[in-house]
Order: sequence, then structure tokens, then C-alpha cells
Amino acid sequence: MTMKVTRTTRRAAATRAAIVDAAEKLLASGGPDAVTLEGIAERADVAVQTVYNRVGGRAAVLIAVAERALEDNRTYMDDAYAAPGTPVERIRAASAAYVRFAAERPHQFRLLAEPPDEPAALERVAALVDEQNAKLAAALADGVADGSLAADLDPVTTATALWAAMNGVLGLSWRADRLRADASHLTELVAAVERVVLRGLLAR
Repeated sequence: MTMKVTRTTRRAAATRAAIVDAAEKLLASGGPDAVTLEGIAERADVAVQTVYNRVGGRAAVLIAVAERALEDNRTYMDDAYAAPGTPVERIRAASAAYVRFAAERPHQFRLLAEPPDEPAALERVAALVDEQNAKLAAALADGVADGSLAADLDPVTTATALWAAMNGVLGLSWRADRLRADASHLTELVAAVERVVLRGLLAR
């Protein structure tokens, strides 16, 4: 049975989207501490109670922002994993897509790499990241199966290690000291990580 979309439901959906938009802008401009219900309500031009009614408390808002961030990330990653080619080619394509996402959507990337310290948000972001890492693990498993990757490689553990290593390198872009890396330096660092990692993963 299809639910009828009424003017009221459309208005409610638009208000919810405006609230999440406001939270995203606050996060981008001031970090997690700037995402308060009062600030969201002011920016979205609604009452604080409306934020509760349409999305929920602060943790629920952060989860909504994180889920939107992962949806954005998915648009970058899914094509890479679904592309034709060898497992190693798909892994390289996924790496390039992840770097592109971090460069083009830096605030969304940072939210997924460093989730806000809210228990419910942390758990939800972890579940969403697990979903994406499972796709990387599947590509690694395909490489083990076809003999292009080392037979003793553990796909799940390796996927987590690769994700953590990539986040560490890309996280250099938001350092406040002299170790901060600009876009061109990040490209060199990512290429170096890929060379080192793939040498260790390839079957001998």
C-alpha cells in the first residue's frame, strides 16, 4: 500500500531537511561543539521544539548529519566497487574515490573520520562505516580468491587497516601546525601509501 503524500507530510519533510542543513552548516563552521539545538533552531528559523519533533535531540541530529554524509560518500564509492576490472583495480578505484570525497566534501569526511562524542551517534557512524568497509573486504577477498593477493591475507582485518591508514593520511589536511598537508602533498602521500600497501598485499 502506497502512503499518500499530503501537503502536511511534504512540509514536515522540508522542515526536517532544513534542520539537517542547518546542523551541517554549524558543523562546518564551528565543529561539533557548535551544533546545539538552539543554534540549529535559530539558523533553520524554527522553534527548538520543532527540532525535537522533526529530528530529535542533539544525538539524533548528529546521526542525521552523519547518515547524509555517508549517503554522499556512497555516491563516490559504489561506482568504484561496481566497476569492471581486477580486484586490485577496483581497490585502487575505491581509494581514488575516497580521496576525492575527502577533497570535495571535507566537512562530511571529517564527520565520518572523527564522529562527535555522542554515544548514539558514535554507534550509528560505526555501523555505517562497517557497511562501506565490508565492500572493501569483499574486493580483497576476490583478490585472494583469484590469486592476485596474498593467500594469507585476512580481508576484514586488512580492510579496517587500510581505512584507518587512509583516514590518518587524509586527516593531515586539517592539522593546525606545520605538518598540515595541502592537496598536492596529500596526493603524493596517498600514492606513497598505495605503493607500500599494495606491495605487501600482492601475491608473491
